[in-house]
Amino acid sequence: MATASPGGPPTLRARVLETSRELLASGGLAALSMREVARRAGVTHQAPYHHFPDKESIVAELVTEGFEVLSRRMALANDAAAEGGKPEVLRRAAEAYLGFALEHPAVFRVMFRPELCDAARFPRALAAAEGARAECERLVRIVHDGRFSQALASMHWAHVHGLACLVLDGPLGAELPTEEARRAHLMEASAHFAALVVGGLGHQT
Repeated sequence: MATASPGGPPTLRARVLETSRELLASGGLAALSMREVARRAGVTHQAPYHHFPDKESIVAELVTEGFEVLSRRMALANDAAAEGGKPEVLRRAAEAYLGFALEHPAVFRVMFRPELCDAARFPRALAAAEGARAECERLVRIVHDGRFSQALASMHWAHVHGLACLVLDGPLGAELPTEEARRAHLMEASAHFAALVVGGLGHQT
């Protein structure tokens, strides 16, 4: 959301970002251009350049914000381990990741696509992405009693990311047309996943 200055309207930078977010949501990356952002924001065509040198810089800022929000949500989920143990932390982690994808689909679609926004070119975006990844690694260690491997991390990530993609851009989206139905299905699938993971841990020697 656009951030208002104390006692005043949103700043130019915030207006540019909010307008860009709306364009991305309504028409995808192709709809986003510096000129269109300026027109929709009601400013001169040069105004966005005061804060962003090009379109990719705007996208990078949206990606940065996206990873920061996702990281905070995942951190709160991981913090729940002390309250409800492994099943609860897995449930909350899935809710955090999948809820973010459902609420911010346009930004979610570009966050993991380096050909659309190369985070390596933008230090803040890269740091935000690494923060979210660190929370994923933290989840793995919580669930697997301190053990960590890239294979385990990939398994957990593939579960939530795959479900999100199936709903946003795959056949599940057509089969589950309402957000309520999508959330219910995703959480049911995640509950089954958590049961399998926790049950499998109980059989390890």
